[in-house]
Amino acid sequence: MEQTRQAAGEKAVLAGLDAACFTKEETASEVSLTELQALLETAGGECVGKVLQSRPTPDPHSFVGQGKAEEIRDLVKETGAKLVIFDNDLTPSQIKALEGLTGASVLDRSALILDIFAQRAKTREGKLQVELAQYQYYLPRLTVWNETMGRLGGGIGTRGPGETQLETDKRHIRSRVAKLRQELAEVRQVRGVQRRQRMKNNVPVVALVGYTNAGKSTLLNALTGADIPANNRLFDTLDTTTRLLTVSDTLDVVISDTVGFIRKLPHQLIDAFKATLEELEYADLLLHVIDISNPEWIAQAEVVDQLIHDLGAEGIPCIRVYNKSDLFYGDIRPHGERAVNLSARTGEGLDELLRAIDAELDKGTRRVTIHLPYDKGGWLDSLYREAKVESVEYGETIDIVAVCTPRVLGRVKDYVEGYTEPKEDWE
Repeated sequence: MEQTRQAAGEKAVLAGLDAACFTKEETASEVSLTELQALLETAGGECVGKVLQSRPTPDPHSFVGQGKAEEIRDLVKETGAKLVIFDNDLTPSQIKALEGLTGASVLDRSALILDIFAQRAKTREGKLQVELAQYQYYLPRLTVWNETMGRLGGGIGTRGPGETQLETDKRHIRSRVAKLRQELAEVRQVRGVQRRQRMKNNVPVVALVGYTNAGKSTLLNALTGADIPANNRLFDTLDTTTRLLTVSDTLDVVISDTVGFIRKLPHQLIDAFKATLEELEYADLLLHVIDISNPEWIAQAEVVDQLIHDLGAEGIPCIRVYNKSDLFYGDIRPHGERAVNLSARTGEGLDELLRAIDAELDKGTRRVTIHLPYDKGGWLDSLYREAKVESVEYGETIDIVAVCTPRVLGRVKDYVEGYTEPKEDWE
């Protein structure tokens, strides 16, 4: 399936089109080209030139127009680049025309992101998701790719389904897509069982979300002591990592890291990764991690907010976690309700974040000692189901230490040692 890299440090020219008819999401800019360069470097390539074209509408044949395509061709010859990567999505016919005009292999942003995901996926689930996304991307491009199969030599953009798969007919590829969907549906079933078990055990779920390279894995490591690789590069985490986090004496949560978001994330990846991202829909709390050391942090946060909305998770309570505060040089740090400033790297602000999580999720939960009469012994089964029972001793009464919600406390309050009515703001 997956081709291995044989051309580390491939030279590439980056190009983009800023068209008046494009939406903000579709257009290219100096900022998005800088991000495209970071993606290229993440894939192992080297940027040797950038071209940004402005015109009212894209050229239906060559996208950027004949003159600009020839300018790109000259830059390719001058720099020795073998690759041209566009910041916009291209049609198969435009890719074919641009390859003819520039004399170089042409990729679009979606293909580059898919290439990176193919490198990063490690688990079986992650590999299934990436392969499905690749087939969904390549299927409509099959005719063009079959005509240029000779360029599948192991470099950037070739880490897709292997040569023999691309040469098979669409019927076989669609069959493989159906098989991948079935296998991912089985993954969802497993996740569903795990989710129901967590709900049964009254363990809240906290999901980390954010722009790629915002510091989610570093934060998870800092909170839980996990040993997750956390490097300063885009899409370093693809496979979901879940850990148990003790927030306070009365609150444990399951906290999950998720794949980072980015501008113009290929829709094939959103569809393919729903088995992972659907965890957001069932989370009790989102931690939106924002890198405030990045000058583009406001725009990046908007991208994540939109994707949260698209995934149907906008109604879930969310704490905005302004990370890398130690590198923020503005006058006033971002602030507000449900907002925490911290540095996952130095540990500054972690205690404040735990307090914020506790305030959001621990709605009056208390650790109590219950002296249950033996004629009420049947209630113990209910406590095991609905509370967190820590110890049980049998003496004159059944003495139980348990962490209980207000609803459970209300039921057993007559037998709780030193019981006092919960404060109203605990409800």
